Amino acid sequence: MAWKNPWYDPSKAHHTPEGFCNPEPDLRQQGDLARWRKERKAQGLPFPPAAGYADFISRWWQPADLTGDQDAIWWLGHACLMLRIDQRYTLIDPALSRRASPLRWYGPARKTPAALDIDDLPRLDVVLISHNHYDHLDRPTIKKILRRFPEVQFLVPLGLKPWFVRQGARHVSQSDWWQATQLSGMTIHAVPARHWSMRTLRDRNRSLWCGWTISAKNLNFWFSGDSGYSENLLDIPRRLGPFNLAALPVGAYAPKWFMQGQHMDPQQAVSLHRDLGCPLSIPIHWGVFELADESLDTPPAELAHSMQAAGLDSQRFQAWRIGTRKLINNIIQE
Repeated sequence: MAWKNPWYDPSKAHHTPEGFCNPEPDLRQQGDLARWRKERKAQGLPFPPAAGYADFISRWWQPADLTGDQDAIWWLGHACLMLRIDQRYTLIDPALSRRASPLRWYGPARKTPAALDIDDLPRLDVVLISHNHYDHLDRPTIKKILRRFPEVQFLVPLGLKPWFVRQGARHVSQSDWWQATQLSGMTIHAVPARHWSMRTLRDRNRSLWCGWTISAKNLNFWFSGDSGYSENLLDIPRRLGPFNLAALPVGAYAPKWFMQGQHMDPQQAVSLHRDLGCPLSIPIHWGVFELADESLDTPPAELAHSMQAAGLDSQRFQAWRIGTRKLINNIIQE
């Protein structure tokens, strides 16, 4: 018997009886995955960073500093961010294991250390998950969170709640695009992203993917999640902006002919940053896992070049070191 989407709503363009879809057309064609893998293997991609992995770590990594009690945001590498607001902690897409894979011995390996261990946290109140890919939804990290913080609240896209319940999570809410949730003094909206979902060979697009917006005090933050570029994304600032902080992806974009429907490149991220009104923007989705053909050190260099070419203030959108913390009050006042 064919699987039918229990959350299907015919009034919503991203819903189908068989699962979920993007409003934009799918740019991939049959055979593209095999072609990419063949070309990648033949060219020996991705190449290591220009000065090697040790130099890359020395330049782009530091342990997260959790001291103090001021409201702050940390970039913890790849797409993982952490917020501290009123001494409440929120983690976004925590993937802190050695591999982004269902297997401990095979799959994309972490090239930079985790900037944080769950045991380092004094408390954890909320975890947001954008979608079910292994570099965003990491089962070992989730299990460690549940052991240390069994009362933590998870907020996930539509269709992912059953997975968390199976892991033993007690408090899970799932959201469709544009739905709002009140948690720990924050207003959190699930918002559209141009991506897809798949965790096994039999569950492609059976759960939704999303970005998140977080409003608290004077902060209005958009975490885009994994997303290819689309003008449809501009509906988010029109409906929920303006934003004074954004996290926009700049990695896993090469080759563009294969990746452009699911990951934006630095040039597209700069265009989106500009259209948002140039808030302080954090480049994410780079620096940890080699998921595409570009080298680990290419995204920050391409981002800097693209900001310069666009004539924009590079201080508003430039690469952070993994583990960097910035105080929310300083962001709001900039």
